[in-house]
Amino acid sequence: MTGTDPAPGITGATEVTGVVAPDVAEALAALLDVPAPDDGALPLAWHWCVLLDRPRSADLGPDGHPVRGGSVAPPGPGRRRMWAGGRVEVRGPLRLGEVATRRSRARPPVAKQGRSGPMDLVAVDHVVSQRGEVVLVERQDLLYREAPAVGEPPAPEPVVPVPLAAGDRPWPVTPTLLFRYSALTYNGHRIHYDRDHARRTEGYPGLVTHGPLQALAMAEAARAAGVRTRPGLVCDYRLVAPLIDHQGLVARADPAPDGSWTASVRDLGGRTTARATFSGLPPRTAMI
Repeated sequence: MTGTDPAPGITGATEVTGVVAPDVAEALAALLDVPAPDDGALPLAWHWCVLLDRPRSADLGPDGHPVRGGSVAPPGPGRRRMWAGGRVEVRGPLRLGEVATRRSRARPPVAKQGRSGPMDLVAVDHVVSQRGEVVLVERQDLLYREAPAVGEPPAPEPVVPVPLAAGDRPWPVTPTLLFRYSALTYNGHRIHYDRDHARRTEGYPGLVTHGPLQALAMAEAARAAGVRTRPGLVCDYRLVAPLIDHQGLVARADPAPDGSWTASVRDLGGRTTARATFSGLPPRTAMI
């Protein structure tokens, strides 16, 4: 069951309630070519495939994003949305096969000045509860910019690959991968699957790799290194540059001297596009 009625006691909030379906976890595992979780709970960053906003087609703008309803709408007409980063705090396991509720509220826009001109930053707070307890607290940072003036569509620049280092985890970024992740997250933004729109309307040289998919790649690199999705785990992540499909994706995670972990995404040519920190961890001797 889903809905967009205001959550009790939270002004201007939206609420979605539904079952954390095991088949969604199996679908994401198949997309990533990794085993499905065997402990009955979702790993870090897998929650973006459940408890989704499902706006009506009539509420979508020309770029495929909602212009009304849902957790957040653009702060002005014609704005282009970019996922800039966020923070995820794990309070408990998000169990598969059980009902959960996500309550969301967008904060007022904050004006910013970027390299491409004025922008509005909109932070969206999410709280996920299950069995009457909070299991996940999240902040998503979204940037809205004016529609770019696009002339001749930019051509993809060739990427000269740099050698992989120990611990690097390359992901082949294909149109199929981006389309399937859009489907799993109910993301209609056309920059991820409509190459002509991405190039001719939004000025990108190709299909854009989702910000959450980059964050997921970093979380999976950390999980492979032994970082567990456990109460107290905090992930702060930031998208620092667009990642285009032909550029590839290489993720890695490394231990830091203070006991936390850092992670990053780069393209095949070595350009960093995302960074993350995983903190609130037990001593490294307890890691697997």
